[in-house]
Amino acid sequence: MTPGRTAVRLRRAQSSRRQPSAVSTRRSALGVRGSILGSRLAARGSPTGFTLIELLIVISIIGILITLAQPSYQRAVTAAKEATLKEDLFILRDTIDQFYADNGTYPLALNDLAEKRYIRRVPKDPIAGSADTWTLIYFTDEQGQQNGIFDVRSSSDAIALDGTRYSDW
Repeated sequence: MTPGRTAVRLRRAQSSRRQPSAVSTRRSALGVRGSILGSRLAARGSPTGFTLIELLIVISIIGILITLAQPSYQRAVTAAKEATLKEDLFILRDTIDQFYADNGTYPLALNDLAEKRYIRRVPKDPIAGSADTWTLIYFTDEQGQQNGIFDVRSSSDAIALDGTRYSDW
């Protein structure tokens, strides 16, 4: 190569660096990363993603945050189940009283309340998880005969957030 040709190539390279092409100017105006400088860095092998250490740090932080949030989440779930249990017990006791006021006797089974349309269906015990696990307290007369369901309680022996047993509510 002659010294004259090298100087011409050097001038052309310098002029192309000073004045970006119309395509790269449009891309940078639109916010697209397509400039000549960006493509040169990518071609040289500069990092364009996350390193393994960065990913491990982010995953560790997420794990710590989940560990901190888990107890409050469990407490909220338990509080919601307790509120549902209180509401279900109130509704069942109220409908048993309505049934007694209308018929003069207590229902023989909880399904009698649903069959006679006092309630749509027998609710599930939210703590035990089934509609068949309610503890039924029967009304007994002077002779010791059971004359129907007088009260309903949860069958769970677990302890509530306030320290009482669910079966005592």
